[in-house]
Amino acid sequence: MLSLETLDLLLAITEGELIEEMIVAMLAAPQLSVFFKKFPAIRRALDRDLPRWKLQLKERIHEAMVPPALAQEFYRYQQCQLENNSQFYHNLNDTLDLLRQLVSPFYEQARKLVDTADLPNHPLDDSFQTLFLQRWRISLTLQATMLHHQLLEQEREQLMAELQERLALSGALEPVLAENDTAAGRLWDMSKGQLQRGDYQRLVEYGNFLQTQPELKKLAQQLGRSYEAKAVPQQDAVPEPFRVLVQVPATLPEEVNGVHQSDDILRLLPAELATLGIDELEFEFYRRLLEKRLLSYRLQGDAWQEKVVVRQVTHQQQDRQPRGPFIVCVDTSGSMGGFNEQCAKAFCLALLRIALADNRRCYIMLFANQIVHYELTAASGIEQAVRFLGQHFRGGTDLAACLSATAGKMAESGWFDADAVIISDFIAQRLPEEVIKKVKQQQQSHQQRFHAVAMSAYGKPGIMRIFDHIWRFDTGLKSRLMRRWRR
Repeated sequence: MLSLETLDLLLAITEGELIEEMIVAMLAAPQLSVFFKKFPAIRRALDRDLPRWKLQLKERIHEAMVPPALAQEFYRYQQCQLENNSQFYHNLNDTLDLLRQLVSPFYEQARKLVDTADLPNHPLDDSFQTLFLQRWRISLTLQATMLHHQLLEQEREQLMAELQERLALSGALEPVLAENDTAAGRLWDMSKGQLQRGDYQRLVEYGNFLQTQPELKKLAQQLGRSYEAKAVPQQDAVPEPFRVLVQVPATLPEEVNGVHQSDDILRLLPAELATLGIDELEFEFYRRLLEKRLLSYRLQGDAWQEKVVVRQVTHQQQDRQPRGPFIVCVDTSGSMGGFNEQCAKAFCLALLRIALADNRRCYIMLFANQIVHYELTAASGIEQAVRFLGQHFRGGTDLAACLSATAGKMAESGWFDADAVIISDFIAQRLPEEVIKKVKQQQQSHQQRFHAVAMSAYGKPGIMRIFDHIWRFDTGLKSRLMRRWRR
């Protein structure tokens, strides 16, 4: 089979100009011009993508096969070029018959050339053969060009459909996710895929919800705009107040922590209660009760409270360096449903916006009874974001497994400079010691930071003390009314 690339090469046809003309005409469409005026950042992202599109179009054209009739006609044309004058005239009738059978556009012109030349009454010379082959070459070039236009028209329709879908997606999501050219470019790259309007409309809805919660948006900006710095002392140390968590005496019974001697009747061991029912041991029971020597269960809990302390702080001139990826862990337990769920998803969307603007990665881990992973800045990030926003929060809380998986992820190559963000109400069981050690090892050895975004005022301080920063956004009814009143 004859490929179109070979035919172009032999006929000296350059498809580059045809492709360039097609791209320019397509982008000059009135509806696209209006769109690009409204979203100039997307136009700049598209301009960076044009060379790749042109290369793909060129490759598809080169791989296209020439129709059998045109290929057979071209092969006959090549044979006629190699024939001498006598051979050409001897095979001329066969050539005309072949053109007629192939329904070639050159057949009628060839017949007229033969009739006009009046070959039986004129001597056979090279001029007729040269003229005949020149006209035939022009006809073949026109047929090849028409084939190019047909293929380019098909590609243009497909490309236009894809372009309109991606522009509609990017235009709808640019106000939600793109705040600079870097974000617009990454959003354009992530818009590849088969997404319907109803799919990405959920992203728009959560973007609109985020606009109604400016405090949540500001919290995401404060967390996401953090930087590592090479610091140079600028002035003397000055005292400044800081809020820290300190442990207070354990007065709250929380869980069993062994056995001890006491006079606590409600927590006596069954063996001690058994002596009370034996007459000979009854007075012994009362004696040990007065001496507080009865064996009973020990219940103990950790109690933490915030305390303001003053530290000497040296203000420094910061040489800011951009931070690494986000690893966002979202609690999907039943207590995080409803308004908490909306806030958690909108907060992740705000972090995604920052990640796109700063050219960072954003990795989501949902933890309940099992862990589900999404990378929102991957090539299929929009599709993964849609699936993430479609998840429902109705499981349990396995914070220990989530932190262990997060620490393992941060130890992988490419994630050494990542920041972990845990979004939860932190109403959960105490963390095992091995998990705490694993988190502290990442904090100390790799200087990685763990942030806690607490969405409840009733989170256990004993759990949150392992985090470097605690960002509070209480979703209780009283806090919501207070925030609305301040606005």
